[in-house]
Amino acid sequence: MEDNFQKACDTLSSAVDDTQYERFRWTRDEAPRLARMAQLLRAAFDKREDFELAEEGATSTVKRFVIKVHGQRTVAVSMCLKDGQTVMDCSTVERSRFALAEGAPITDDYEHLDECWIEQALQLVIMRIIPAGDKPAAKIFDQGGSGQQEAA
Repeated sequence: MEDNFQKACDTLSSAVDDTQYERFRWTRDEAPRLARMAQLLRAAFDKREDFELAEEGATSTVKRFVIKVHGQRTVAVSMCLKDGQTVMDCSTVERSRFALAEGAPITDDYEHLDECWIEQALQLVIMRIIPAGDKPAAKIFDQGGSGQQEAA
């Protein structure tokens, strides 16, 4: 019954002012999810004193962190919500001596997001890191047998 009431309120709110309703809906529904994603991402590195996450280039809808190892910038990892999906992607950063092998963003239903999912997704990101100027064959890691796959 409460869900039906909330849906009716949402419908009226949207009809009165859709822009204001979308701001309210985002604050109510998506902002807490994005905060949880960032919290899990930070927690994944809690026990690694050699790793640091520096938030850079984030927006209200995308959390973006540069992964530093021994104080050196490596790559950026970003997380967002898209159509009810958790999306993790990575990109190169300025002042880094590392590049990335090609790969699709890692996606899954938000309901599957937990510590294990974050660690597995980060493992896929880390395995794509290559020293700048090297060919993909020169990856730091041999991916054979990782058993992990990126979502399309």
